[in-house]
Amino acid sequence: MKYIRWMFFLMVVAAVELPLLAQSSYVASTSVAAASHSTESDATDPVLTIKKRVDEVNVLFIATDRHGKFVRNLNQGDFSILDDHKPPQSISNFRRDTDLPIELGLLLDTSGSVRSRFDFEEEAAISFLQHTLRPKFDRAFVMGFNGHSQIAQDFTDNVQLLEAGVHGLQNGGGTALYDAIYRASRDKLLKDKSDRPVRHAIIILSDGEDNQSDVSRAQAIEMAQRAEVIIYAISTDDSGLILRGDKVLQQLADATGGRAFFPFKTKDIKSSFSAIEDELRSQYVVSYRPANFDADGRYRSIEIIALKKDLQVRARKGYYAPRQ
Repeated sequence: MKYIRWMFFLMVVAAVELPLLAQSSYVASTSVAAASHSTESDATDPVLTIKKRVDEVNVLFIATDRHGKFVRNLNQGDFSILDDHKPPQSISNFRRDTDLPIELGLLLDTSGSVRSRFDFEEEAAISFLQHTLRPKFDRAFVMGFNGHSQIAQDFTDNVQLLEAGVHGLQNGGGTALYDAIYRASRDKLLKDKSDRPVRHAIIILSDGEDNQSDVSRAQAIEMAQRAEVIIYAISTDDSGLILRGDKVLQQLADATGGRAFFPFKTKDIKSSFSAIEDELRSQYVVSYRPANFDADGRYRSIEIIALKKDLQVRARKGYYAPRQ
C-alpha cells in the first residue's frame, strides 16, 4: 500500500513539473547534476549559477522633430516596433530614460593626419567628460589609436585621471580605426555586463580614414552591435569637403543608432560634444520579447517607426541573438 501511494505521488509531481520545464526553453541555466559535480571539482572550473532570460531585447532610441529637436513626451502607442520584420510577442517596458548610468569609451585618433587640430580636440574632449560624467554613477575610459590602439586610462569616474590619460597621448603614425572600435567594444564594453541597465557609447574623434586595421569595417560594426554600443563620431577633417572618411564615420554611427558630426570650424567641436551630452540624456528605452525567437546567434533586424507625422527615430539597426 505504501508503494502504491509513493508511485501516485511521483506521478503527480511529474504532471506538474513537465509543463513548467517546457515553458523555460528560452532560459539559460545549469543542470542539477552539473552543479553537484562542480562542488567536487577544482575551484577553477566555471560554474553558472544565475538564470537569465535570453529572449528579451532592450533598445535605446532617439525621437526628433523635422527640425532635429528632441521630442521627449511620447508614449508607446506613438511607435511601431518590428523585430526580424515581425511585431514583438509582447512589450514589457517602455519609458523615457534620462538617468541611466553611462559606460563610455573615448577613442582619440592620434595619427599624423589629425595633427593640426589635435590640441584643441583634447581640450574639447576633457571639457565634455567634466560636464557629462557623474561621480560614482558614470564611468569612462580613454583609448588612443594610430597604427595600434592603447588604453591611456581604464574605466573610472575620476575626471582628473581621464584628463591625464588624454594629455598623455602622442600623435603620429597611421590609422587603425576599425581595430580600435573592435577592441573597445569587445574588451571593454561587451565584458561590462552589469545587472542594471546602462548606456554603452563610444565617441570617436577621427578623420575616418583607415589604412592599417586587421579587421574590416563590417567586423567592427558587428562587434559594436554585439556590445550594444552607440557610436558617436566627430570628424577631424576641416577641408570643407565630403571625403571618404566622413562617409565611413556616418556609416558607423548609422549602424549603431548614433550620430556623426562634421564641424568645419575648430570651435564647433565643442558644440558637437554638447549635442552628444544632450542626446545621452534624451533617450527612450523599450524592452520586448521577440516573436518566433531562437537563441541561435543569428542577426535580427530592428525597426522602430514613429506613427506621428514629421517625427524621426534613430536606433540601432539590429542585434545578434545569444546562443543557447
